[in-house]
Amino acid sequence: MKKIAICFLSFLVLISVKGSPAYAEEKSYHWYCVHVKDHVQPCVDPTLAFVQELDGYYIDPKHTDPNADDKVIYLTFDAGYENGNVEKVLDVLQEEAAPGAFFILSNLIEKNPELVKRMEEEGHTVCNHTAHHKNMTLLKHADFSEELALLEEKYLALTGKNIASYYRPPEGCFNRENLVWAKERGYKTVFWSFAYPDWDNQKQMSPERAKKIILENAHNGEVMLLHPTSATNACILRDVIRELKAEGYRFGTLDELTGAGYENALPEE
Repeated sequence: MKKIAICFLSFLVLISVKGSPAYAEEKSYHWYCVHVKDHVQPCVDPTLAFVQELDGYYIDPKHTDPNADDKVIYLTFDAGYENGNVEKVLDVLQEEAAPGAFFILSNLIEKNPELVKRMEEEGHTVCNHTAHHKNMTLLKHADFSEELALLEEKYLALTGKNIASYYRPPEGCFNRENLVWAKERGYKTVFWSFAYPDWDNQKQMSPERAKKIILENAHNGEVMLLHPTSATNACILRDVIRELKAEGYRFGTLDELTGAGYENALPEE
């Protein structure tokens, strides 16, 4: 099958921040992705090449062929709180022996510490989604670092272990400087190559429709973003995992993803 380059789109706005001219000129982006057809792997807009240059990840460029024998998907979850569904998601992952990466907030550590410890104990990758889910593009360097450090401290105090060195910007809002600052703290910034509207608990898609969208848009090397608070996701996750396995997919870890090599991730002109 001929590979078609289907590029991510991003909103581009200017931020005005009091202080140095560097801040006033900094461009802010809101990451999101278009859905693909025929299970073809998306590509990033070349104007966002700096994302990969600054240890940003959104897809696995070493697993691109939709017909390959080895097809991998990376399950990632943005988990800010528990409403009964996060535990159900963990139950499914345990039953299906599927690893996940959970990007958490301090609220989850404070209110559901046993759930966070379970994530770690069951072999999932627990990652930094910041302490308070702020728009990180509006913060100065010290405040940006504090948002990451506060979560690091709470996770270490709870588990006795360091949180994984993966960061996801709240709501996908970022700029070049954010990626630089994250990298300085030892983080790799992880975006995604598939998401769908699952975050609003009052506007949940039907299980049938959601499952259809997820499966139709599956692609080799995919970084899938799901919200584990979604009742629909908790309902369909077992079926989704089993059907993807039946289609030849396996589930990888972020350590595998980030070791894949991104120096050649951008498509040639």
